[in-house]
Amino acid sequence: MRVFAIVWAALVLTTVAHAAEARRSGDEIDAEVAKVMAATGAQGLAIAYIENGTPVYVQAYGKRNAKGDPLQTQTIMYGASLTKAAFAHMVVQLADEGKIDLDASIATYLPKPLPDYPTEDKYAPWSDLKGDERWRRLTPRILLTHSSGFANFAFLEPDGKLRFHFEPGSRYAYSGEGLILLQFVLEKGLGLDVGDEMQRRVFEPFGMTDTSMMWRADFAKNLADGWDANGRVEPHDERSTVRAAGSMDTTIDDIARLAAGYVNGEGVSPRARAELTMAHLPITTASQFPSLQPELPPAKRRADLAAGLGVVVFRGPQGASFFKGGHNDTTGNTWVCVEKRRSCVVILANDVRAEAGFPRLVKFLLGETGAPWTWEYGDMKFVR
Repeated sequence: MRVFAIVWAALVLTTVAHAAEARRSGDEIDAEVAKVMAATGAQGLAIAYIENGTPVYVQAYGKRNAKGDPLQTQTIMYGASLTKAAFAHMVVQLADEGKIDLDASIATYLPKPLPDYPTEDKYAPWSDLKGDERWRRLTPRILLTHSSGFANFAFLEPDGKLRFHFEPGSRYAYSGEGLILLQFVLEKGLGLDVGDEMQRRVFEPFGMTDTSMMWRADFAKNLADGWDANGRVEPHDERSTVRAAGSMDTTIDDIARLAAGYVNGEGVSPRARAELTMAHLPITTASQFPSLQPELPPAKRRADLAAGLGVVVFRGPQGASFFKGGHNDTTGNTWVCVEKRRSCVVILANDVRAEAGFPRLVKFLLGETGAPWTWEYGDMKFVR
């Protein structure tokens, strides 16, 4: 066993060293992106490469709208579920300061029982949980690791009602509703404005001047519309409500700064930074969606795949790594980091068809990471 460990460590070090030596030039990156865009038909894509905790290449390609205006590194793009990773960073800051306990019941913070709150447009119908005391078992950690037991969103339920599908904390099943509930707890229980806290604790410290949890009028001057899987253009959604699950607008310049600050451990203590990408809960399904699919038999599960806080963690040929995706009908985003190298690739695409090229682009820049692409995208046919 000791010999195996030594050999494995040597292989990992060799892989990392090789990857570091193979740094791509800007021309090489541009050429590779052009090939991927041609192969997928994607009309717009922006990419950032962070090496050793520093953004070393940030570029945008293609169009930002049907008129053909160029996509730029300062163009406002939809962050989608990358919002969840940024929100988790803010939450662990609160935990760092003792303002919230990641393992305390949400009942600790709410002035009254969750089901007693009236339904608001901004939130799920918590009153649907009346009579089911399992809501008291929910904690910030459970909500951030997608193990609440809820569907992705209550409105996706056949009857539109919120319910538990399994015991809280017992397994992973992607749930934006869980993140929204944590936002509710911070707002109703701690009296915080999550939009303001994100601005003060994440966006401003990381220099993300063109990022917001809500629409800003100044975004209109350089805004990305999106293309769906059939090549139809949809206008950028002007989100008027802060939603921890995915309301963030950002730019590739800004998200590169966030990724760099994240891998450098900025804004939080070393202990809190470790919490973000710790393997808190095994992921036991064949793919991320549908979120409530049956668990795989233990022998068929990917043993290294687990939920972090707001991200997914895995262990590939370069060691501990993490990633987060973001998606809607016209948006495809990904963020992959190798911890030891403090190196990341972040891609924002305003054309969902670009997702088929993400594995190729990440491998081109980072080398083989072992990122769980099939789990993330199911049976998608990737560009080779």
